[in-house]
Amino acid sequence: MKSQSSTERQNIIPHRRTDLERVIANRGLFEFATITLVIGLLEIASAVAARGADDADTPPPAKEEAKRTREPAVAGLFYPKQPEALGRAIDGYLAEAKEHGCRAVRALVAPHAGYQYSGLTAAHAYKQIVGRGFKTVVILAPSHYALVQGACVSGADEFRTPLGRVPIAPLARELVKHRPFVAEAPSRVQRPAWRGQSSRPMLAPGEDTAHTWEHSDEVQVPFLQRVLKEFAVVPIILGDVDTEEVARVLADKIDDQTLLVASSDLSHYHPYDRAKELDGKCVETICRLDIAGAAEQEACGKAPIMVLMHLARQKGWTARMLDYRNSGDTAGDKSGVVGYAAIVFESQTAARFSKTERKALLELARRSVVEVVNNGRLPDVKADEMPARCAEEKGCFVTLTKNGELRGCIGNILPSGPLWKAIMENARSAAARDFRFNPVQKDELAKIEIEVSVLTVPQPLAFESPEDLVKKLRPHKDGVVLEMGMRRATYLPQVWEQLPEPTKFLSSLAQKAGGAPDDWRRPGAKVMTYEVEAFKEAEM
Repeated sequence: MKSQSSTERQNIIPHRRTDLERVIANRGLFEFATITLVIGLLEIASAVAARGADDADTPPPAKEEAKRTREPAVAGLFYPKQPEALGRAIDGYLAEAKEHGCRAVRALVAPHAGYQYSGLTAAHAYKQIVGRGFKTVVILAPSHYALVQGACVSGADEFRTPLGRVPIAPLARELVKHRPFVAEAPSRVQRPAWRGQSSRPMLAPGEDTAHTWEHSDEVQVPFLQRVLKEFAVVPIILGDVDTEEVARVLADKIDDQTLLVASSDLSHYHPYDRAKELDGKCVETICRLDIAGAAEQEACGKAPIMVLMHLARQKGWTARMLDYRNSGDTAGDKSGVVGYAAIVFESQTAARFSKTERKALLELARRSVVEVVNNGRLPDVKADEMPARCAEEKGCFVTLTKNGELRGCIGNILPSGPLWKAIMENARSAAARDFRFNPVQKDELAKIEIEVSVLTVPQPLAFESPEDLVKKLRPHKDGVVLEMGMRRATYLPQVWEQLPEPTKFLSSLAQKAGGAPDDWRRPGAKVMTYEVEAFKEAEM
């Protein structure tokens, strides 16, 4: 179609206006409005038709969903609200904190009081990860204001502080698929007394969640923003929950680029000296990975800490204290104080076997036990059926349990050929040759749980006295070989769960070797230690 010139268009418009003016004059404003509407509709219809049939199926542009932001609740209350002041405060604490030479950091315990009280202790924890390549940070925090059943995972898309916005990691959406993790939802909340001074908008009644007012996760985020580069967070509020189950789910979801932070203060409102005594005992149980002992201690973030302890036992992490002080040392009087500790969990050795390799070794142990019980012989297994790393020469133990009780445990401390062959031999011995038990019967097979422990080569442990030996042992980390003359016995690291006190552990081990409980204290006693990578069928 030939386009109209500007002159032609100008001629049309005045002519139309003349017609309309005549209508207004003769028929009134109502008919003018009606005609105008008709003309407008005709023009719209004409424009649509001109676009052609191809555009008829084009969907309208999708609306971009607004991001859900976890707004800061305690900016200006627990820490400075202005970005510059907040950055200066954190940098000052980090400058004063000590570097402790931490290597493979896996998790931290950090306090969550106002920065003027606990900021320096928190800085001792966060200084150890400055510039590290963590991509995901899982923050485990206790609930102070909400009634929570399970482990409540933030449903936000991002977490905002005065220092900027941090994305919520995709891991958050993955975790809520697994119990005891639950999605964030409105819950019973007792709003804090400071809510009127909070930096976040007030929600409508009934809309508060466990995350709305919680400060114990929030105060960790500005420190993380100051010491890490590109990372995402997974805020989790723990309520009434089985901490071992939380650890079990997390164990398969975290990697070397994942950091866990347990947010916790220690004892509350005791006199200064009493608080130091209580907190010292609490920190000691944590660093010994004594879960039963930790359950009896005073710490508002006990549940988050115990999750780390379960993970540490499973993955072979060790824990050590970096800093301790209380509010009487920082910004308060000493008549009633709150305790704070910075604790680091480190991995001493990387996992040696993949999940596929672990599964292969466990299945081999199971095949061996079943074949021995049913037919009195080992199965026919070829070397090329096993993953290559399973042919390494390693010491190992095979442990059988039934309904949680020991049913057989046999192993070799020192390497004696390919690991997969040792697994088969030890599985046979555990099922049929452990003198402490009758041979396993066919009707027991379905109830038997198998655990495999792979050992490092034992190394001599030098010590100057029984007291020095007790200090040097690492509960829940060290397997121990005790030699007293011609007598020798060993306990795997798993035995620390039943005997967490080093003196009782050694006394029981001395008796296992055929000696008196105190023989380990006598001159001439020798000790070697080793580490274990243990895995069981229930974990696969």
